[in-house]
Amino acid sequence: MADDVERTPDGRFIVVGGRRWRATDPAIPDALRAELVRELMAARREVGAAHGEEPRTAAARARVQDAKVALGERGEPWWEPASDAGTAERLRAAILTLLRARDPASTICPSDAARVAGGAGWRPSVPVARDVAAGLADAGVVDVRQRGRTVDPRRARGPLRIARGPAWPG
Repeated sequence: MADDVERTPDGRFIVVGGRRWRATDPAIPDALRAELVRELMAARREVGAAHGEEPRTAAARARVQDAKVALGERGEPWWEPASDAGTAERLRAAILTLLRARDPASTICPSDAARVAGGAGWRPSVPVARDVAAGLADAGVVDVRQRGRTVDPRRARGPLRIARGPAWPG
């Protein structure tokens, strides 16, 4: 976000046209934040392009929601301790948003989502990110891989990659 944006003294909100909006979580690493913002902007453009065309508009709005939750602009406030449900929601949104932001054939690591949701203390979020990926894999939304092969993330040990699955929305 631009440095010249007016912020509240605590840094939790930006002020635009006299209205307060929740600021992006400053703990998100810059490279990941850039990907999330790029996807948010693409989703917003899609909302405008799909104007009046349901279900295309609904799908675009879901993309905006995921990106804003991943960025910490919606959902549980990033400055408060997260509940288990809030952490899972943010990890889910981060996984989907990062996969949308990247080339359709590319993959992400569960640690990418954990870095988005967990900030500097991201490591404890990795097992939760793997669990969230397992749930998305159960629904066919993502494919969890190890060494290029689909695996059950609940049983796999070692590094995993997450890719778009057969039921990927879009």
